[in-house]
Amino acid sequence: MNPQDDMTGTMAVPEKDKLDEAALQKWMEAHVEGFAGPLTLSKFKGGQSNPTYKIDTPTAAYVLRKKPFGKLLPSAHAVDREFRVINGLYPTGFPVAKPYGLCEDDSVIGTMFYVMGMADGRTLWDGTLPDSNPEERRAIYFEMIDTLALLHSYDPNELGLEKHGKPGNYCERQISRWTQQYRLSELQEIPEMDKLIEWLTRTIPEQKSFGIVHGDYRLDNMIFAHDEPRVIAVLDWELSTLGDPIADFAYWLMAYEMEPEGRSGLKGVDLAALGIPSREEAIARYCEKSGMAELPPMDWYLAYNLFRIAAILQGIQKRVADGTANSAAAAEMSDRVTPLAQAGWEAAKRAGA
Repeated sequence: MNPQDDMTGTMAVPEKDKLDEAALQKWMEAHVEGFAGPLTLSKFKGGQSNPTYKIDTPTAAYVLRKKPFGKLLPSAHAVDREFRVINGLYPTGFPVAKPYGLCEDDSVIGTMFYVMGMADGRTLWDGTLPDSNPEERRAIYFEMIDTLALLHSYDPNELGLEKHGKPGNYCERQISRWTQQYRLSELQEIPEMDKLIEWLTRTIPEQKSFGIVHGDYRLDNMIFAHDEPRVIAVLDWELSTLGDPIADFAYWLMAYEMEPEGRSGLKGVDLAALGIPSREEAIARYCEKSGMAELPPMDWYLAYNLFRIAAILQGIQKRVADGTANSAAAAEMSDRVTPLAQAGWEAAKRAGA
């Protein structure tokens, strides 16, 4: 599998994912400013969670994100939360696509959905950025860090996002939520996951800062300008909430601990030769841009985030078993649950478990 080729671009809409185009066009005419049909639909290849479609018209292109069809885990696939955070951030100039409208009426196309503008740029999957030179690689990495620090700088109350999450105990709430989701989708016993859940639950560090967190901030959830190392849109806000910015940055930082495999992982890569900042340089840059003097030891946050990804992928594995997985790559992705749990337990042991 080559994620850059296999997960980028669009394809014809599979039969199981087809929508009522006439009903969608009628909704677009009523709710999307400037819309003029007719419309044609294609489906983006990437994404494991919420099916994402490209809507083309003679004069414009849009993106539609919807809940999957079929039985879903409680609180999963919250496209309404995605829309509301994008809607709150867009007026600030933060790089998100233009929000056009949210439809909570399942009768239109079968599930809740929202429509946003199409960001025309580059989607990058390989963390080594093979098509870039060292100068651009460094600039892209610093741009990712700077953009995340900017997100964490906003006061949710000033953006109308004070109800986007609860103000405290972020990691405690996340561990509880993802443990519950993991148990609901558990297909086999993974001893390391059980030990990780028990250890994380009783060793949660004090939350010292607060802000909007993305929850899934990584290279392939951004669109970059075609001709410069600039983020023009941050995507996939399904897991966003109000919480601990350090945990959010630690999630992005995991790239340094993950195997490359054509994805964002950088473990074992000659960073200096490629021009990519070291882990220490990345931490220093985030501290500089966020105004933090220093970050706490990161192994606990690494263990926490590995647990969290394993729980998310367990949900994908369950959807593969149930036949409701959204992406052709879902089965391959779900095979990573056990290795991630094992890596999380190793990080926990480094943190004192």
